[in-house]
Amino acid sequence: MTALHGANLIAGEESASGAQSFHAISPTNGEPLEPRYAEATEEEIDRAAETAESCVETLAEQPPARIGELLEAIASQIEALGDELIERSAAETALGVDRLKGERGRTTNQLRMFAELVRDGSWKGARMDVALPDRKPLPRPDLRRTLIPIGPVAVWAASNFPLAFSVAGGDTASALAAGCPVIVKAHPGHPGTSELTARAVMKAVAAVGFPAGTFSMVHGTSPAVSLKLVTQAKIAAGAFTGSLRAGRALFDAAARRPVPIPFFAEMGSVNPVFILNEALAIRGDAIAGGLFQSVTLGVGQFCTCPGLVLAVGGDGFDQFVDVLREKFRASSAGAMLTAAMGRSYRQGTEHIASLDGIRSTAQRGQTETSTLVGVPTLFEVSDDTFLEHEELRLEMFGPSTVLVRCASKDRMMKIAGHLEGSLTATIHATAGDLEKSRPLLSLLARKAGRLVFNGFPTGVEVCASMQHGGPYPSTTDPRFTSVGAAAIQRFARPVCFQDCPAQFLPPELQSLSKRS
Repeated sequence: MTALHGANLIAGEESASGAQSFHAISPTNGEPLEPRYAEATEEEIDRAAETAESCVETLAEQPPARIGELLEAIASQIEALGDELIERSAAETALGVDRLKGERGRTTNQLRMFAELVRDGSWKGARMDVALPDRKPLPRPDLRRTLIPIGPVAVWAASNFPLAFSVAGGDTASALAAGCPVIVKAHPGHPGTSELTARAVMKAVAAVGFPAGTFSMVHGTSPAVSLKLVTQAKIAAGAFTGSLRAGRALFDAAARRPVPIPFFAEMGSVNPVFILNEALAIRGDAIAGGLFQSVTLGVGQFCTCPGLVLAVGGDGFDQFVDVLREKFRASSAGAMLTAAMGRSYRQGTEHIASLDGIRSTAQRGQTETSTLVGVPTLFEVSDDTFLEHEELRLEMFGPSTVLVRCASKDRMMKIAGHLEGSLTATIHATAGDLEKSRPLLSLLARKAGRLVFNGFPTGVEVCASMQHGGPYPSTTDPRFTSVGAAAIQRFARPVCFQDCPAQFLPPELQSLSKRS
């Protein structure tokens, strides 16, 4: 068993010089879990950033094969933790063992995916315009463009994916793949899981022979820790997954710096589902079953949970609603990741249920009062009521959804126009439905980063074509993704070399020279 020490891990060394500390809290019984974890001080954050900065050039000079070796070594070290990692993560998050084993597989697979991507090298998009010395009226110089690492990257671990969006998750993997050192701000909901993973990363860094400053991890429950990290002068970019409130605060702080930096935040997303008439009539029962499973998966604690459903009223609609209500009545409450999340979800559902014109359906005979659990809840509203209450358009993190009975297709289109940006938008439709709804499809392509047809948004494939990012407020920059091979693009910047002697060009531009 790996001993947990509760320290910040800075460039391969433990550090716990601050006076403030905290425990992980079991989401099943509210009891503290040992050990206590030391909040990072300003000095510790500065030290992490300075050691990261000290190895920027060394990492940038590493050949692709060496970067790939590091990523694969991290994956192997995580796997070597075995059940110890799964058991600690289950204790801190109440996520099931099978779910966590699957998430561990996703974590190691995406590390290896980035290793392959880096070795291939095409992600840099190297391009060239050869010199035209005889061009009139002016000659053209030799121009070659590639991508270089942006510099030290700060990563904020997510609460709902303690492995795949955490210490060695997609943000860390893609930043390391780009050749950037990483400082992780661990999530206080699962610090033990974070420590185990961070030690695995550090072991891989040492084994492969990379500088110790390649990776550090700091702890903290105070917003001051995060604000210090995002404003530390040597940090060149940030990546965050979490709430709109926290993500926006960090994004604003990054923009207010004397030298602003890119800050890639994934935040709130309502993920609307549109059920068109023919599909509703033909397979409404099946859609209701799939929708319920998607809303309640992982106690609704997925960034792609479908929080809003729209369909036009009628006979097919009534049958669909009857099936959906029964599924919510027969549902069971589940432990949420933290007491704060449970409390926020409970307050949110109570507020929505109190609004005029709202019908709610929850677990039959439900008497649970604990803030640790999330009760699956279906809210039903008319289109007029939905348009009257702005809070119905916002994400409510947990196992609930708002079903809007639209009076007509035009009313559905009007509501779609009022929605903010989302990670996803889902359309259940026949070919005939789609042919009659081209304006809706065009509108949704402007509103979301991923359009799902006749499926459900939960479940995000890690691959080259995935887009996990959308218009604000789902992310701060809809041009990028936090999942899949293209996530690496966030942590590199373009540089053009003009008339550079071949031997001084980056390797990928030298190979272009040989072909010219």
